[in-house]
Amino acid sequence: MKAEYQDWAAQSEARILSKLEKVAERNQHKIPYTAVNGIFDDCSGEKIGWWTNGFFAGIMWFLYDRTGNQIGLQNAVGIEEKLDANFLVYDDMDHDNGFKWLPTAVADYEVTGSAGALNRALLAASNLAGRYNPAGGFIRAWNDRGSEDHRGYAIIDCMMNLPLLYRAFKHTKDPRFYQIAVHHADTAMKSFVRPEGSVAHIIEFDPETGRLVKSHKGQGYVEGSAWTRGQGWGIYGFTLSYKHTKKQEYLDTACRIAEYYLDHIPEIGLIPIDFCQPETCTWEDSSAAAVAASGLLELAVFVKGEEKDRYEAAAVRLLKTLAEKRCRWEPDMDHFLEKCSASYKEPVHEYPIIYGDFYFIEAILKINRHALDMW
Repeated sequence: MKAEYQDWAAQSEARILSKLEKVAERNQHKIPYTAVNGIFDDCSGEKIGWWTNGFFAGIMWFLYDRTGNQIGLQNAVGIEEKLDANFLVYDDMDHDNGFKWLPTAVADYEVTGSAGALNRALLAASNLAGRYNPAGGFIRAWNDRGSEDHRGYAIIDCMMNLPLLYRAFKHTKDPRFYQIAVHHADTAMKSFVRPEGSVAHIIEFDPETGRLVKSHKGQGYVEGSAWTRGQGWGIYGFTLSYKHTKKQEYLDTACRIAEYYLDHIPEIGLIPIDFCQPETCTWEDSSAAAVAASGLLELAVFVKGEEKDRYEAAAVRLLKTLAEKRCRWEPDMDHFLEKCSASYKEPVHEYPIIYGDFYFIEAILKINRHALDMW
């Protein structure tokens, strides 16, 4: 990593940690998703199963690991314990178990060695493995919602949940965890990633036969377009599968998606919701930039030469653009990133979202070699 990157990242990390100490103190007992007028909301209680509920805990583990801040520790452990209620709600247990228990239970175990944290991670992994459809070789995404039939749905996001299974295999030596993760990654590689490197969000399979039925636009602009956060999940997710398996085709796939992403970054460096959205549409997704930046830095660990330099430089450019143009550094504002967008089709766009902050912080810590290994 170039010294100029590390100097900038070291200064940015210091600013982040200084602000986080105040954010942690103000937001004890909360599980944030977004912020209104700089104040975090709270997804405890009825929203305990929401898929983003692990990210603030992950941020608090970053804070505790780097500074020893006890409020950060209490917040992180408190969220992990609150998520125990999620285990008791069938409809809230889904493909996003990794997003919920990797930044909580797995991070806890990595830092403290807690037996309780390991138990939670294995419970979540076992539930995730139970969603595997052997006919199609995929992990089912959402549970049914009303009249919507999701039995054959799989999504690119799930590549980020597979490390929960890889880690379960590491601890239990039960090959089922590894086999399910690899089968899903193989299916995603063949069915989601297009020849030029763009990625589909949702693929629907026949749940009985495993036959590929169709792709859906999901949270992107139209079917066949390139939802930018999905591209980031692809870069990061396939890199993580390579990290845990050393299967070269996963690394090659991550590179192909990364090249597509780099080729489509706008000159101004700010990332749209979808690379294919109309030129007249100015909606951005800062979280897509943060996810891609952290994914590119992860990918750069496993490649060499010009590829390594290009991925690192692109990640730093994305992060610097966010830091200068889309970040709120004021200590009295709870969030960091602005102009995140969950979906192109939603009626509301460009607001703070907690995973945008998580991946922004994680990426800067990676440049300094200070990020926790929770994926």
